[in-house]
Parts: sequence; structure tokens; C-alpha cells
Amino acid sequence: MKIAIDCRVVESSGIGVYLRECLPFFVSSGNELLLLGDEKVLQKYVPIKSPNVTIFQYTDNPFSIKELTRMPGKVRRAVNSCGAYYSPYFNIPSGVRIPVYTTIHDVLFPDMPELTSKIGLILRMFFYRRAVRRSKCIFTVSEFSRSRIQHYFGTKKPVLVTYNGISNYLLAPGSGKPRKYLLFIGNIKKQKGLSVLTAAFAAARQEGLGMDLVIVGSAENFRTKDTEITASPRKDAFQGVSFTGHVSDDELLTYLRDAALLVQPSLYEGFGIPPLEAMSQGTPALVSDIPVFKEIYRGFPVSYFEAGNVLSLKEQLLLLCGNGIPPRVALTQKQRDTYTYQKTAGIILGEIT
Repeated sequence: MKIAIDCRVVESSGIGVYLRECLPFFVSSGNELLLLGDEKVLQKYVPIKSPNVTIFQYTDNPFSIKELTRMPGKVRRAVNSCGAYYSPYFNIPSGVRIPVYTTIHDVLFPDMPELTSKIGLILRMFFYRRAVRRSKCIFTVSEFSRSRIQHYFGTKKPVLVTYNGISNYLLAPGSGKPRKYLLFIGNIKKQKGLSVLTAAFAAARQEGLGMDLVIVGSAENFRTKDTEITASPRKDAFQGVSFTGHVSDDELLTYLRDAALLVQPSLYEGFGIPPLEAMSQGTPALVSDIPVFKEIYRGFPVSYFEAGNVLSLKEQLLLLCGNGIPPRVALTQKQRDTYTYQKTAGIILGEIT
């Protein structure tokens, strides 16, 4: 079967990881693939001489007016010569006349409308509804997200859970030299709960916590950034805190292996990959008790604290790290096999083909 795949977001975080990790399995499936995106970028992720792959230059911005109103004729004809169109997000260009399949990772903005303006929410709901209406089948990354999609859109179309997985470069179990720092991975966005973490961290340090906090991510340039972080008046809020900015996969691997503890204080997630990545490298994880984490990490060696509660997080930090570096964790092979991108790609291809 010939499948058109929208690869324009292949280098973004989150959704880009999902797509990048699935691509090798799409390529090795034997299906004929038409990949839409920046040719130079895609050549980094797809073997140039793959006989079943054609890369088509198409770089209109996702969710743009141009995407909605006018797909270039050459691209449109190539896409409509395929048997199916797959988008790893909920944006679908105009002009697609073949069966459409999409992955809706979460419905963050309807669930947390305070993150955007009224106009922003209306626009996002338009794109969500359009994706649900146009899609023959919808994929998502957790039962939690599936339930929220059904809550808002009540579709009778299949909504299949694919989950996320452990990235290829993290598949080999590793062990580092644990150092005295806590690790947070993610953007500075309100739903990530970083203001809760920095407040709890500052309070724990005042009570003797001998750890630093490393935030893998930038303190700048986030459209929905957590203003409690970027405009904090407290001078002690960032003592012992460092921001890494963008890091390479090798650098991230080192941070994951060497951290004493990964902390994921999210208020909302569709899946939440960093705890899985940390545990794959032997680093224990402390996560908020939001429903999706209870679902994804059931049976895994994680510790929980009450989401949004600074005191609860401070107490857990002191309990786990107050006497030094906590014990390492070891995932069983069954746990490692629970979430894999090979399974993810298999579910997607199984439904499309």
C-alpha cells in the first residue's frame, strides 16, 4: 500500500519524537511511502536509498491559513495518488481526498482553557473537530487521552491507543555515576508544574536537601510558558537551579543516567515520557498523581506526590533524597517491552493497511 505521511514536525519535541521513532518501522514495513516535509531534514532520519520511500518537499506551516486553503498542486496530486494519508498531529492540509488517519496526543487546551485566550481555544477546537471529522481512524497515546477525546467529540469512529515508547538510543540498559542533582525534562509551560517543583525544591533545600536541580530545557521562548517561573520575585527560587537549554541525545542520555532522581510534576499530560526514559537508565522517578501517570506507570517502580501540592512534593523529595542519593531502579524485561515504538508503528500500520 502507498501511504502519504506528514513529516513536517519531525524535529519538534514530543510529537516529533513519536514520528521519528516510528519512521524506521514504517520504512521497514515494505509499504510504499510518500514522506512530506523538508528533504534535507528527512534524510537524517530515513536511509537515502530506501527503495520504497519518496520524499516530497512540503514545508507549509502546520495550522497555517496556507495549509488550510491551498496545498500546492504537485503535492496534492502526489498525495492523492496514495491509498491513505497519515498525520502524527491533528492538522490536515486542504486538498487531501484519500482516507485520513491522525494521532491526537491530548486535548490539553479544552481541558486547561486557562492556557490560551478565548479566540485561541475556539481555533484549537476548530482544528480538533476538523481532525475528528476528517479521520477514518484516530490514534492516541493513552486511555486517558482516548477518554478525553470521546468526552469532547463523542465520535463513533475508532479511537485506538498506541502509547509512546522508549527512544532507540535509550533501549540499551545503562548505568551512570549518580550525582547529587534532581532532573526535570520538559518545557517551561504551566501544565508541566515546574513552578510547583521550584517552590518545593527551595523549601526542601531550606530543610537540608543537599541536591541541585537541573532543568533540561530553555528558560526562554515558550509561547505558553509558566509565568510563575519566568517572573518569580523570590531570589531563593533559583538557587541551585540550572537550565541546560537544548541538549543532544547523547547529552540527555548522560543527564538521565547521572541524575539522583527524575521529578515530573506535571498537572496535565497525554502520556509523559521522561519517567520511562529515566527508569530505562536506572534512575528512579517521582511523579505527580495525575490520572494518566497512574495509568501509564501502574506496576512500575515510581513514587507519587499530590499534583500541584508544594508541601507533598517537598516531603517526598526529603523522604527520597534527604539522606543522599536514593537506590537505583531496574526495569524488568516485561516492563521494558510494555511501551515500544515498534508496537506503536504496528498498531498504526495495522489499521491503515
